[in-house]
Amino acid sequence: MTVLQESTPTSGPRRNEADVVVIGAGLAGLTAARELVAAGLSVTVLEARERVGGRLLNHDLGDGQVTEIGGQFVGPTQDHVLALAEQVGVATYQATVPGESVYVHGGRARRFTGQALPDPLALPDMGIALARIGQAVRKLSPTAPWRAPKARELDGMTYETWLRKAEVTGAAVDLVNIFLNSAYGGEARDASALFSLWYVSAFGDETHPGTMERGTGTEGGAQDSRFVGGSQLVAQRVALELDGRVRLAAPVRRISQDSTGVTVVSDAGDWRAGRVIAAVPPLLASRIVWDPLLPPQQDQLYQRLPFGTLMKCVAVYDKPFWRADGLSGMGLLRDGSPIREMFDNSPPDGGPGVLMGFLGGKEWRKWAHRPAGERRGAVLRCFARVAGERAFDTVDYVEQDWTAEQWTQGGPTSVAAPGVLTGYGQWMGRRFGRVHWAGAEFSPYWPGFMDGAVRSGKQAAAELLDHS
Repeated sequence: MTVLQESTPTSGPRRNEADVVVIGAGLAGLTAARELVAAGLSVTVLEARERVGGRLLNHDLGDGQVTEIGGQFVGPTQDHVLALAEQVGVATYQATVPGESVYVHGGRARRFTGQALPDPLALPDMGIALARIGQAVRKLSPTAPWRAPKARELDGMTYETWLRKAEVTGAAVDLVNIFLNSAYGGEARDASALFSLWYVSAFGDETHPGTMERGTGTEGGAQDSRFVGGSQLVAQRVALELDGRVRLAAPVRRISQDSTGVTVVSDAGDWRAGRVIAAVPPLLASRIVWDPLLPPQQDQLYQRLPFGTLMKCVAVYDKPFWRADGLSGMGLLRDGSPIREMFDNSPPDGGPGVLMGFLGGKEWRKWAHRPAGERRGAVLRCFARVAGERAFDTVDYVEQDWTAEQWTQGGPTSVAAPGVLTGYGQWMGRRFGRVHWAGAEFSPYWPGFMDGAVRSGKQAAAELLDHS
């Protein structure tokens, strides 16, 4: 699928012109560009990587099959990304595989079905946690959580402190951290309570309030479905529609504004445009040279929104052997294992078989620097505890450490520590002269998810058209 223009070094800068320059060819930037082209504007998309998709990345399994080593799941109320995928001809399929899941705790691996864990000591704690979280979330606005009652109090403590103050202890905190391991690339102690409760409030849309159950759920939840051909295919299809407007290997170094327009300086040359949409993660946006400087409050906010630490570990097999044993391939490991949550990540036709696990937060800090062979062995031992000893018989093994991606530097999303939202949150996405903002972190619904990225791209394009 060769539809993009890859830039080559030149002996000197060259000036190009467009109505709008979009920085970043993830789903947010591509969606914004698509909307603006449809409105009749000339658009150039500058992408630092040599590919499109941002945090979406397919891994080729051969014979036309792929699995994802970036973002992958979609579910109910994520209507924007689902609609975009349908428009570009990418279908979905059910991610949940029939069979029992496995819960590892206390030296035992126990099978279970549905959402009810086989742990009678954990269930009451989790029931209390869901009730307390639900009560607090209902008091928050997804669009302006810093205006909530007791916002400063909530933002003055970590999420773990809040959970314990709300009488959520023991097993429930462990289980919340299993979810945050992949959702934040961290734990409850890494984020403010206000940010974390706002994050839950965003697991919905304008007519469906966010709930913890929807955010953590498989069937009927955020992990309900996957895209046939892999999630990156959606970005590739949108780039195809843009018909040569995307420039790869074009990192943006400087953005200068004046009374008549914007000059964007990139490794692929200079562009002059009427307006710019910056569709890159907040922390990376703060590292661009700005003239004039970003408003200091906005710059301080973006510097305070780093990504978590996350690696996806993928083992490939000749077939999904665990299914014959009545297993779904899903596992929750609450025993200090490096992998704390894992899934069957096989293609829709079931072959080859793929198991995927998240290595995030403190487990990433413990394991990322160790020799690759040692880490691989530890990951496969986790897979074996859930799927059986055949998990050691791999055809291939792949790791994607998102902290090592120069133009991402972490994953899966930005996380705000105590004090950030109430101190600076009102500057999130605020237009800066001729510069508009897009990206999964800028959406009031499903921030950090594909749907949030598409939503933000649409919103940025609409805002730009209103001010043109």
